[in-house]
Amino acid sequence: MKKAIINISLILTAILIYVLQSNFFSWFSIAGIMPNLFVIFILFIGLFGNRTMGTIYGLIIGLLLDLIIGTKIGINSAGLGLIGFLAVAFDKNFSKDSRMTIMVMVIAATGIFEVLSYLLNYIFLSTNIEIINFIKILAIEIIYNIIITIII
Repeated sequence: MKKAIINISLILTAILIYVLQSNFFSWFSIAGIMPNLFVIFILFIGLFGNRTMGTIYGLIIGLLLDLIIGTKIGINSAGLGLIGFLAVAFDKNFSKDSRMTIMVMVIAATGIFEVLSYLLNYIFLSTNIEIINFIKILAIEIIYNIIITIII
């Protein structure tokens, strides 16, 4: 019963995050860049849950995002699944009691997700490599994610 309540609350939280990200944060975008709340969500599931829970939620939520807004199926799924898997490694090697450590984990998770998404988009969609533009997007998204993490 306890696991069912946890899973239902995580699914409802994912729906709430999707609504927030698609509607509310579109008003507060800087140069068209919004925070990626799903990276923070999957990281927290992996940190405070277990490896399979973080990875499975990452894969499923990423697949749903790919189906709803993605151009290729699997890019968000691979990135969020990897974040869920790596969250357990972060949990074993770092203390999650410190706010500074959690912010460093969010920075690392956002960087890993964005680099992987950029590489997969380059491979599958043959997009152009624009390093300066990518670094700008990455920096703004990391700052956004840190601010959201501080608020949470």
